[in-house]
Amino acid sequence: MFFDDRKDAGQRMVSMVEEYRAAAGAIVLGLPRGGVVVALEIALALKLPLDVWVTRKIGAPLNPELAIGSVDSDGNLLLDENTVKLYEVSDRYIREEAGLQTEEIKRRYQEYRGVDTAPDVSGKTALVVDDGVATGYTMMAALKSVRNAGAAKIVCAIPVTSPRVKKKLDRMADEIACLSTPSYFSAVGEFYRNFAQVTDDEVIQSLKLAREAQGGQA
Repeated sequence: MFFDDRKDAGQRMVSMVEEYRAAAGAIVLGLPRGGVVVALEIALALKLPLDVWVTRKIGAPLNPELAIGSVDSDGNLLLDENTVKLYEVSDRYIREEAGLQTEEIKRRYQEYRGVDTAPDVSGKTALVVDDGVATGYTMMAALKSVRNAGAAKIVCAIPVTSPRVKKKLDRMADEIACLSTPSYFSAVGEFYRNFAQVTDDEVIQSLKLAREAQGGQA
């Protein structure tokens, strides 16, 4: 399955989470940056509020694209212990990189929300959305931290991931909505005809559009 762009992916995701249309206490959480564009389409269609949930990948030394784990806004780590051992990654590197990424998470919250903290999800049904999941560590950190923040129910909503990663996400979410699980999976962008990088301004604009659709409510 291929998507024209993130907007197309979001629109196609709607039917999989239709049961949450206008549901009391439900919120859509987009993972910046690309996941927010997908999440906007879901939030608008279901008449739900949209916000962001920020976690960050921790990349391997000299190969930042290779995830060795992830971190949330509280500095909680989720590590791929096998990869850490394989690349002989030091505890010091992990601590320093986690600190840098935690600061970036706060910066992004400040940029997107006007405060350097995550939204309140206590007691809510959280639809956690990304544009696709490769290694899974950013999404897994998001699901874990949303759970720790007191969400009553967690729905992981993604257009595409591998069967192997989907099994991991299944164990962390109460429900998973996924359109495609191709057996061959290398990168999320392979399944989009247009996978242009999303900017901070686009994230901010998406949040603004969702607020306006909710009648200007935060």
